[in-house]
Amino acid sequence: MLLLFLLCFCAEGLVAQSPDEPGTGSRRARRAYEQAAQAYRLHDRDKAIDRLERAISIDDAFIEAHLLKAEILFEGEAYEEATRSYARAIALDASFFPPAKYYLGWALFRMAAYDEAVSWLESFEEMDGISESFQSQVKRALAHARFAEKAVQNPVPFDPRNPGPAINSKYAEYSPALTADEQTLIFTRKKPIEGYEWHEKLPREFLFEDFYVSHLEDGEWTQAQNLGAPLNTAGNEGAQTITADGRHMYFTACNRPGGVGRCDIYYARKTGQEWSVPRNAGRPLNSSSWDSQPAVSADGKTLYFASSRKGSIGSMDIWKARKNEDGQWGEPENLGEQINTSGNEGSPFIHHDNETLYFASDGHPGLGGLDIFVSRRDPVTGSWSEPVNLGYPINTRGDEFAFIVGASGQQAWFASDMEGGHGRSDLYTFALYDAVSPQPVTYMRGVVSDAETDKPLEASFELIRVSDGQVVMEAASDPEDGSFLVAVPTGKDLAINISNPGYLFFSDHFSYDGLRKAGDPYLRDIQLHPIREGEPVVLRNIFFETDSHALKETSRAELEKLYQFMRENPRLHIEISGHTDSRGTYAHNLSLSENRARSVRDYLVDKGIVASRLTYQGYADTMPVDTNETPEGRAKNRRTEFQIVEPENR
Repeated sequence: MLLLFLLCFCAEGLVAQSPDEPGTGSRRARRAYEQAAQAYRLHDRDKAIDRLERAISIDDAFIEAHLLKAEILFEGEAYEEATRSYARAIALDASFFPPAKYYLGWALFRMAAYDEAVSWLESFEEMDGISESFQSQVKRALAHARFAEKAVQNPVPFDPRNPGPAINSKYAEYSPALTADEQTLIFTRKKPIEGYEWHEKLPREFLFEDFYVSHLEDGEWTQAQNLGAPLNTAGNEGAQTITADGRHMYFTACNRPGGVGRCDIYYARKTGQEWSVPRNAGRPLNSSSWDSQPAVSADGKTLYFASSRKGSIGSMDIWKARKNEDGQWGEPENLGEQINTSGNEGSPFIHHDNETLYFASDGHPGLGGLDIFVSRRDPVTGSWSEPVNLGYPINTRGDEFAFIVGASGQQAWFASDMEGGHGRSDLYTFALYDAVSPQPVTYMRGVVSDAETDKPLEASFELIRVSDGQVVMEAASDPEDGSFLVAVPTGKDLAINISNPGYLFFSDHFSYDGLRKAGDPYLRDIQLHPIREGEPVVLRNIFFETDSHALKETSRAELEKLYQFMRENPRLHIEISGHTDSRGTYAHNLSLSENRARSVRDYLVDKGIVASRLTYQGYADTMPVDTNETPEGRAKNRRTEFQIVEPENR
């Protein structure tokens, strides 16, 4: 009888020198070996190991028994015991089954004995007769082992802190998600169903996953609370992601009625303090395969997720989908071979900077199991950089996944079963070192209300990069209390547009250079004015060349906003007005202000707005809104406005 795994590698061109009958002169040893092989086929590993140990005790030179025992132990991840069996088989006859060196090296790798692993893998690589397909497998194993050997010799800064029993319990906590202000933490907890206590062999059907939430108050995390219905059910839900304001959640649930595949992505929205009933995100986001571990981008337009769907490069790949203009998810696309490998990639997290992606992989060179990697997206080409392993000891020989980084880019969160925790798996946080940190992002908090009644309003937000007009964030204020919290990239000139049907839109531009801590946010309350005659709106993101009426390209986003406003309100007539500071002669300023107002009018006409709905006027420096004695005041006085006018007053 041939060993099952020997048969596999005979087909790969490595012919094992195995006789038709097991290589022992003892009938008792042969009988025990045959019983072990039969038990192995029936997936009774304990019995198989027992019979093999009996065979070996009778004849320690029984090489097939050592090899089969090694294979069973290896498959069961009992790597230390497997190495002893492989080593004994090699000592008996290294040429009997040459792949034993490969498996010995890989078992040593999984034990984190990286230098020994490299030695055995190199020894196997030097052998003749290795098939081409197996050679690529060996090269991959060596790349892992050599990387790991070097990584352990060059550890990265890592000082994890357990946030304590307010968050962690005797059960398993994982999949953290943070709001942009890093004050609200939502995570998944797995615990036994009522009436059962957790133990190692408790079947999965007696465990369930729920969402919990904790808030940072005065520097301490509050006692985590179950989020309750309708988010949590009697079934399992987990692997969640939340938007910057904590009001939109995507998560994974499996085997639910009406599901598209085995595991699907679901969506829920928070209004006030209440969550909506989750709904299946549907096709094409979900497929008939396994779709899980969503991560939503800061602008709310892109969802990254793990999937085994058709078109995947490996067993599990990272995909992304984008929302179209109707707010529906488009056809997902694979992130490609720069990110995905023939192995497993998953647990994506896209930082609030919308350019830095963290994910778990066992296909890129690592330390064993799943490691955390980081890749950065080029904002111009959209291509991803070569993934970088976060290094040792952040990554270990075990599995690392469900890794996130706060908006500030300073603190990372992850789950681990390291010693000293409160339960099976705890959440930890640590300061992330600079080389793998994202671009820092701060946040702005406030309330949108009606300027006349102070009634809270639901309003749409667009945060736009002035340099290229790229939307970097979309959000909305809460319809019940008007509150908003938006992530804001630092060190960039940004335009913000806030709108609500029936109201004049609000625009402004700003640049935040520093970071704000949880207790010291950028505060900005916004009041929107109802659409009515005579109310001026300052177009703060209309820019002209110096002392010229030529519009800068950076004005396009604001001009488009005004164009959309006119389309959505087809009966409105407006006057566009230009204003200057007091420098220069009145005649020059009057001509400049009028020409600038006309440039805006011409843009709208070129886009299709009927010219009879538009008038323009220059006012030079006759209507200042601030002093002309300071640079800041003069900058405010140089502005473009519009106001609603009655047609007969034109």
